[in-house]
Amino acid sequence: MKARFLLLILLIFGACKAKAPISQVVEDKSQEDSQEVKVVEPVKKFAIDPSRYSLDVKIGQMIMVGINDRKSVSESDVLLKEIKEGKMGGIILFEKNIHKDNSKETLKSLIADMQKNAAIPLFISIDEEGGRVHRLKEKYGFVGMPSAAHLGKLNNIDSTYYYTRNLARLLSELGINLNYAPVLDLGINKDNPVIYKLQRSYSGDPEVVARHAKASIKAHHEEGVKTVVKHFPGHGSSMEDSHLGLTDVTNRWNIIELFPYNELIRSGEVDAVMSAHIVNCRLDTTCLPATLSNTVITGVLRNMMNYDGVVFSDDMQMYAISKNYGLENAIELAINAGIDVIMFGNNVNLKDRITATEIHAIIKKKVESGAISKERIDESFKRIMEFKKKKVK
Repeated sequence: MKARFLLLILLIFGACKAKAPISQVVEDKSQEDSQEVKVVEPVKKFAIDPSRYSLDVKIGQMIMVGINDRKSVSESDVLLKEIKEGKMGGIILFEKNIHKDNSKETLKSLIADMQKNAAIPLFISIDEEGGRVHRLKEKYGFVGMPSAAHLGKLNNIDSTYYYTRNLARLLSELGINLNYAPVLDLGINKDNPVIYKLQRSYSGDPEVVARHAKASIKAHHEEGVKTVVKHFPGHGSSMEDSHLGLTDVTNRWNIIELFPYNELIRSGEVDAVMSAHIVNCRLDTTCLPATLSNTVITGVLRNMMNYDGVVFSDDMQMYAISKNYGLENAIELAINAGIDVIMFGNNVNLKDRITATEIHAIIKKKVESGAISKERIDESFKRIMEFKKKKVK
């Protein structure tokens, strides 16, 4: 593992030193003709035949939305109509979706009502890291969950496993099948307002992060819950919060921030990956945020690190994206970068909220114009469907 990671470091360091973007893993075709190179593509093995599904269905599976302030749904709710029409592949829940009375049963009912209207089972997702990022709070009758920083400081794998399995058991009971955790960001910048100061990182030591993340994933899997590790290629060195605006880590990012991803991908532990909205001009000299960068998502994560699973975007309504790239442009860039599931959490002002139907229409228009290829949609659809079929328990 260390030899492979060293090779990865050398490849990236060489590209960074030369100020050239990392786009592909290549190998020499011959010693005599060193100018010609052959792209080494990740191995793709899919059992899903996308030709059996309509373009509308395939696009719908790529869309993840927040459901605003809903705590229940009625038969006439437009959300149920969108679900029945296949305009979304999943929803993300927030604390605002939890009723203060009879919280567990009302949330279970909400989830069941949405799920039973879906022709293809939905991702029912949530951010449940613990500590400050904890929606299912004890005040609603749910479970306590320490922060990653607390668990990392204890550095007892059994404790991480114990607390996380309690949480995962609750998720499973509620009908939540996908958790945006564990965090693989390194706690290397003590002034970081969104990772270190919120105690979201297990440690500044990448080996400690990798060990605790494996325990977290194992605990989730034993309760039948899938996980999404985040935020690739590393948010731990940032000085800004990408919720609030552009976050450039070019001069602070460290190659060791890739170590937990490399270790978990190599070991086969990763279910899915979430991208970061961080700018890293050392990885992509066009200086696009990672979520919108083909160089970072396809070049580094997929081709260099040999990851071919589902990639989720972080919330596309975070200001790092929404205030700088425009809605339609950002969607096009993200999908062409290699993002499979684009998320719109709708934790924004009422006028800025967006429906799955509106997102679907934008993507379909991009496909019909040729700005996004049908082949690109098929790639994401196959990954998503394989992920939904994956047995983890």
